[in-house]
Amino acid sequence: MFKVLVSDPISDLGIQQLMDAPDVQVDKNTGLTEDELVAIIGEYDALLVRSQTRVTERIMSAGARLKVVGRAGVGVDNIDLEAATQRGVVVINAPDGNTITTAEHTFAMMIALARHIPQAYAKTIGGTWDRKTFVGVELRNKTLGVMGMGRIGSEVAKRAKAFGMSILAFDPFLTEERADKLGVKLASVDDIIRHADFITVHTPLTPQTRHMIARPQFEVMKRGMRIVNCARGGIIDEKALVEAIDEGIVAGAAFDVFEHEPPEQDHPFLGHPKIIVTPHLGASTIEAQENVAIDVSEQVLHILRNEPFKNAVNFPLVAASVMNKLQPYFSLGEKLGSVAAQVTAHAVREIHVDYAGELAEVDTQALTRYIVKGVLERHLGSEVNIVNSMHLAKSRDLHVVVSQTPKTKDFTNLVTVSLKSQNGTEQTVAGTLLLGYGERIVRLNQYPVDISPEGHLILISHNDKPGIIGRVGTLLGENGVNIASMQVGRKVVGGEAIMLLTVDKDVPSDVLIKLAGLSELNTAQQIVLG
Repeated sequence: MFKVLVSDPISDLGIQQLMDAPDVQVDKNTGLTEDELVAIIGEYDALLVRSQTRVTERIMSAGARLKVVGRAGVGVDNIDLEAATQRGVVVINAPDGNTITTAEHTFAMMIALARHIPQAYAKTIGGTWDRKTFVGVELRNKTLGVMGMGRIGSEVAKRAKAFGMSILAFDPFLTEERADKLGVKLASVDDIIRHADFITVHTPLTPQTRHMIARPQFEVMKRGMRIVNCARGGIIDEKALVEAIDEGIVAGAAFDVFEHEPPEQDHPFLGHPKIIVTPHLGASTIEAQENVAIDVSEQVLHILRNEPFKNAVNFPLVAASVMNKLQPYFSLGEKLGSVAAQVTAHAVREIHVDYAGELAEVDTQALTRYIVKGVLERHLGSEVNIVNSMHLAKSRDLHVVVSQTPKTKDFTNLVTVSLKSQNGTEQTVAGTLLLGYGERIVRLNQYPVDISPEGHLILISHNDKPGIIGRVGTLLGENGVNIASMQVGRKVVGGEAIMLLTVDKDVPSDVLIKLAGLSELNTAQQIVLG
């Protein structure tokens, strides 16, 4: 008999299949302290939580029989994934359960914004019959910009089409082929900013998406546009948005999320006549709460019965002999994927990984997951992990191709990552581990290099002419950027070449622009690695 502990409030309907299972005993015991949970967890095979219970390393250690921790929701910030992985405990979540709910809430906010519904309601129940103030706009024939075409963004686009809207869609992994399947027009962020009547964001919050809509974007927007955020607080600069509304650039906004939740009482959104707010209700429906519990319960049952399962968010078990060979390459693989993604400007349609040397002799599936995670993480942030990376790639029509080359001329092992874009271009990064030197990038496209993949790098493409290195060093020095190391790669003397610099700190965008403007330099971009 398997024993399952439910330590947070979860509806009986959501866990009904567990309660009905003849080989499972379900105990509901909520509101436990860490000490109380530690005292009893040793007798349970599974633990089901929502967001209240913090599943710490102490709890994992005390769970001698624990096989699985199920999170009835998406985020797993309250679960110590490293402790779970070390003890072979599978952690699963329910990433699909709130997709429709959040998409519907987004559309509800959009309609409420277009027709001033909350403001009109408040005035009407306050005793004022005012029809003139609240003249709205139709959604039909308007252009909707959707930033982020994952599960939720795609569902929003479907509903917008039903309302007769034209849809401009941006996603770093959206290809023309997938856009055609979804019935949307592939666009850049700038296209959406300049041409959309409504904008809705559905991206994770990452360093790249933080304040992706800020003062510079508001300055070029279509006057009278409207904006919705039911994704993550911080994607839109809140202060800049209020200024844009007050200046008449933006007609109104609807937000379900804030940069800091709950917001302070003096937050400028609260009480603003042109901004609609809700308290992070995107996933708050009866159906969604039941669906995530049902999804997690089903997977918990599969795990307990040793059946195939999905939606794990920590590392799958790998044979110790294979792990010993692969583990030293996990960090390198993830960094190679990240570098390749950062130097790729267009939507990726294929990730090609080649393992050469001794790595070609073992099952490299686990290492491939790290590489794909590195590729996706730049745009998807914490949404991607080493378990779901392959699934997320597939859901975005990204093909992952793995090849093996038994011999490599110069290295014991060589990992090569190539990203093929929809416009036919390809970016390639190769790396290895060198005895005594650790992780090294040894090739970038056709250029041989030798550099450690860490910290802040500057990649410069230039013409191989005398004096360029000096001009680059001088400009960086004048702007307070210290060079730690430099590598120059070229194929032909006097031809095209690259320069890879490691620097001590983040390089401001205006400095990169100045670099690219130097004589004989073509491009300059920053690469940031953990």
